[in-house]
Amino acid sequence: MKEKTEEELLHRLAAYCSSAERCIQDVEKKIQATGLPEEAGERIICRLQQEKFIDERRFAQAFVNDKLRFNQWGRVKLIYELRRKAIPAEYIEEAIGSINEADYMRILTTLLKAKLRTLKGKEREQLIKLLRFASGRGFTLQEINNCLKSLGEDVEDFAEGLE
Repeated sequence: MKEKTEEELLHRLAAYCSSAERCIQDVEKKIQATGLPEEAGERIICRLQQEKFIDERRFAQAFVNDKLRFNQWGRVKLIYELRRKAIPAEYIEEAIGSINEADYMRILTTLLKAKLRTLKGKEREQLIKLLRFASGRGFTLQEINNCLKSLGEDVEDFAEGLE
């Protein structure tokens, strides 16, 4: 198999970045897999950024929108995953800050209602399972508690015992 030149790899990575939003870390992994020297990889990444194929701010915004809408992730998980991808903190804060609070709570409410229908057992066991489920999705205890209160579940005493 012949080695790819820097120019060929630049064009392939531009196409890769055009198909979906990518962060620098995603592109670096692709470059490392080709075995290209580090300096050449840095030049490619700089060029992709200059030509706006890679934009970490735009990536953070798209990531938050997609994971919230399609995967129903909470803020905690979104922040964790963005940090794992080495996105700058200011872009993370900006993307998380743009979340519509009404949509966010609607997503959590829908998740909890759907999960509650599948749970069996005593009310206290169900509440514990709901809390674990929602916190695993990245929602905070306070958000879960507020949502359960709005659903009419009697969780005030229960949640106070957990805090």
